[in-house]
Amino acid sequence: MAIKYYKLFDIMQRRDLSKTQISESVGISSATMAKLSAHKPVNMEIINRLCEYLEVQPGEILEFVSDEEGA
Repeated sequence: MAIKYYKLFDIMQRRDLSKTQISESVGISSATMAKLSAHKPVNMEIINRLCEYLEVQPGEILEFVSDEEGA
């Protein structure tokens, strides 16, 4: 089971936002941005900040993918 953040990066691309811009605007470290890029777990506070900044719901930036789907 895993949470995937590809939707976040799709939104960033459509809005022409770089990882650096998001990191600075949201107040997250480059290490946290690397975790998101690698689809690794992050604190819910990070998800909250991203949603607030991008004005989206959590389901618009992440997706749960079961082991069977990801295989």
